[in-house]
Amino acid sequence: MFIFLVELYTTKFYTRGDFLKTLTLKATAVGSLPHKNPKEAIDLIFNEFKEIPFWPQLAGVDKHEEMTVQYLQGIPGIIYDEDNCKYCYDSQSDEFFEALEEFFMDYEAIVNEKNFTNLDKYAITSPFTSVIPLYLEKLKNGKYDFAKCHIIGPFTWGTSLCDINNLCAFYDETYREVLVKGLTLKAVWQIQQVKKVSPDATTIMFMDEPVMSQFGTSAFITVKKEEVIEALAEISNVIQDFGALSAVHCCGKSDWSVLTSAGVNIINFDAFAYAKSLGAYAGEMEDFLKNGGYIAWGLVPTLDKDALEKTNLEDLCQKYEAAVDDLIKKSKGKIDRELVIKQSFFTPSCGAGSLPMNLAQKAMKLVNDLSDAMQLKYGEN
Repeated sequence: MFIFLVELYTTKFYTRGDFLKTLTLKATAVGSLPHKNPKEAIDLIFNEFKEIPFWPQLAGVDKHEEMTVQYLQGIPGIIYDEDNCKYCYDSQSDEFFEALEEFFMDYEAIVNEKNFTNLDKYAITSPFTSVIPLYLEKLKNGKYDFAKCHIIGPFTWGTSLCDINNLCAFYDETYREVLVKGLTLKAVWQIQQVKKVSPDATTIMFMDEPVMSQFGTSAFITVKKEEVIEALAEISNVIQDFGALSAVHCCGKSDWSVLTSAGVNIINFDAFAYAKSLGAYAGEMEDFLKNGGYIAWGLVPTLDKDALEKTNLEDLCQKYEAAVDDLIKKSKGKIDRELVIKQSFFTPSCGAGSLPMNLAQKAMKLVNDLSDAMQLKYGEN
């Protein structure tokens, strides 16, 4: 422990002021929490995440807060399959085509003309969220440089939402466009809500893409890489056009060139289990970092209860340093260590919604402790 603490306090790249309005070595979290009381969840977040608060999914409050369901409001063609007790899409009905024309007109007005008259049609409201109003109220009453929001990613949604014949939406070219544009409107709505209550805060919009870890496998062998890049890029471009940062979260390893090609600002992944997966794409990561991209290292293992019970701050600090070293080594020194540190911040590996309350709270505390420790190491006291 003594050796660790000596090393922790020695290497310094930045002054403390460099951390004030940057993502460098800060902390936020991903997706879900196990809480059944929305206020308690929001209080935990704002108590722990004082620099980048986020709003959580609370499926324990209502099943409509599950990731694949939460963004259905206002999306044309959505139906409820009573026989199988699930939401589906219908892209063949007359009602769908009637709604589709209005939907595209709304998209054009909102995204291209910045006319927000109909934006609230694509809001996320109860029962699809119990926390966004509480989140916005907390933002309004504080001062924050960043505010994290999120949507489900288009690949994950498009391969999870099916029609009544079990055809995934991503394989339906027309409906894939509906989902991409629908998610874009959900993102714009959140960005505008944050601007209303906290004008100086930059929104960080995560696209949660757990299924990206399966991209390229036999399960999705017919999905073209260009289709995934195009879907992510369309949403990312609009997010950035509205003054926000775009991020993709994947709780696993993936073809990281898809995300770098999509032009997102932030790549977030399970760095506890798959830290070395970035090294296989060292060339792409070099360009990504040199163009200002950030790596959000998901180092707190929310997907592994046993590991979370055992892990501690020292372990996580060492994992981070080893991950950075591995990326630099595999780049053959083309990636500068200082650049990686400057463009790193931290999250848990995934959402904490399936964890017991005590472990979820431990995960939230650990990611903030890791942030504090790394800021202390690489900045001045």
